[in-house]
Amino acid sequence: MRLAIAALAAVVLAGCASADPARYRSATPVLDIATYFDGTIDGWGMFQDRSGNVVRRFTVRIDARWEGNRGVLDEHFVFDDGERQNRVWALVRDGDRYTGTAGDVVGTGTGVQQGNAFNLRYVLALPAGGRVWHVDMDDWMWAVDERTVLNRTTMTKFGFRVGEVTLAFRKR
Repeated sequence: MRLAIAALAAVVLAGCASADPARYRSATPVLDIATYFDGTIDGWGMFQDRSGNVVRRFTVRIDARWEGNRGVLDEHFVFDDGERQNRVWALVRDGDRYTGTAGDVVGTGTGVQQGNAFNLRYVLALPAGGRVWHVDMDDWMWAVDERTVLNRTTMTKFGFRVGEVTLAFRKR
């Protein structure tokens, strides 16, 4: 019985693990969040459930601006079923570290930028099935070139993967 509990705990903890942003420290091109997310950025994405099935597709337009170390990312989503959503991020930069808040984010997200990568972790209040679920988001972005960024976000609840969001961004 103890062995089964230990094995289950190891699986749950492994599900919580994430890559270390420092591994991308020397990767280029460098992704400077304040430079890339300044102006208008278009995005195309999809949400996959834990089985890998594409559940939703969407487009997003981000109107972003920075003043000093403070940035605002105004995200406008349009889903394949016609639903529209808006999320406004308020970001604060401190060296290679970031904090961020948004209306549907529980508390404050924390991020780090290294080389061509950016990792942001936060808890999203996600409405589903008539309830609001608090889902852990492990959000990764990688610069491909000066105008293109790829994004993958793993969503977990109680350490178990519940879905994934994949996005491609293109700066105008």
